Amino acid sequence: MKKAKLLKIYVGEATKHNGKNVVQLIIKIFREYKIAGVTVSRGIMGYGADGIIHGTKLLELSADLPVIIEAIDTAENIEKVIPRVLEVVPKGLCFTVDVDVHFYGSKTK
Repeated sequence: MKKAKLLKIYVGEATKHNGKNVVQLIIKIFREYKIAGVTVSRGIMGYGADGIIHGTKLLELSADLPVIIEAIDTAENIEKVIPRVLEVVPKGLCFTVDVDVHFYGSKTK
């Protein structure tokens, strides 16, 4: 078992920074910093600090659905990337959690 840190970011999928999609910017930052693992998940409904409910409706073609970006790596690597992430997230939620990694990678070589 190894100690690690999980960074979670909640934003809207349509959130922009300088005209660019924040989710895509964050993924590029994580790749640049060689973060060990990253997953982006789209929520079906949610709300944040503004209290506005975001979700899909049957005939709605586009919605600003909630997105959760999770990144996991050593505490040192996560701490290095946080300032860059915060530069591009105009609103949302960003937090870290200490985690125990029991398995990472392939069991077969």
